Amino acid sequence: MRTKFLIFTVLAFALILSACGPTTINQAAPDTLRTLNVNGVGNVNLVPDIAYIYIGVHDEASTASEAVEANKAHTSAVIAALKSAGVDEKDLRTSNFSIWPSQQYGPDGTVNGTIYMVDNSVYVTVRDLDSLGDLLDDAITAGANSVNSIQFDVADKTAAVKEARAKAVEDAKLQAQEMADAAGVTLDGIQNLSFYENSPVPMLSGKGGGGAMAADASVPIQPGQLTISVNVSITYSIK
Repeated sequence: MRTKFLIFTVLAFALILSACGPTTINQAAPDTLRTLNVNGVGNVNLVPDIAYIYIGVHDEASTASEAVEANKAHTSAVIAALKSAGVDEKDLRTSNFSIWPSQQYGPDGTVNGTIYMVDNSVYVTVRDLDSLGDLLDDAITAGANSVNSIQFDVADKTAAVKEARAKAVEDAKLQAQEMADAAGVTLDGIQNLSFYENSPVPMLSGKGGGGAMAADASVPIQPGQLTISVNVSITYSIK
């Protein structure tokens, strides 16, 4: 009987403690945030004002020393011609110099000799596009026999990129408002904003003939135009 009374007392005490404990209130989950995502595009067209060219000299000879000496003479003449055409020394940079042997094979497939080939390429920055055609003529006349590529660009695209960003944001805002009106909702605030800039550079590739006299008219060059493109993604909360 004493044992039963003791158990009853412990259970009663436990019930009292549980009644004094903290009370948990299950609150309703907050409403899910509703959003609207739009993508805007802004484009700005520019006329190139600068060009980058790889101008090279290729020479071959029966010995390595003869090939190198010939290449040195031709490359020096090309660089001198570029400087005379108005290219500043800081805009001339050697981008490649290589020499390698090339085995020569006869009609029967046997090796009948070795020649040595030397390539020297100069990376040229041209800041006066009006003189670009004449500059290429001068370089070819001086001994250049390869033009690997011509890349046109705009020296300072800061203002154009800023304008393209503004156009992209305005495009996205207009789309968001139109979609919100059509859906019968209200734009509340911007939750996220990101952008991507794309500035493609058009390229003209070609080869020049070495050692030939310049034509009566300069090499025809058409820079075309560049397009600065910015894509903007904006996420709005809606209500």
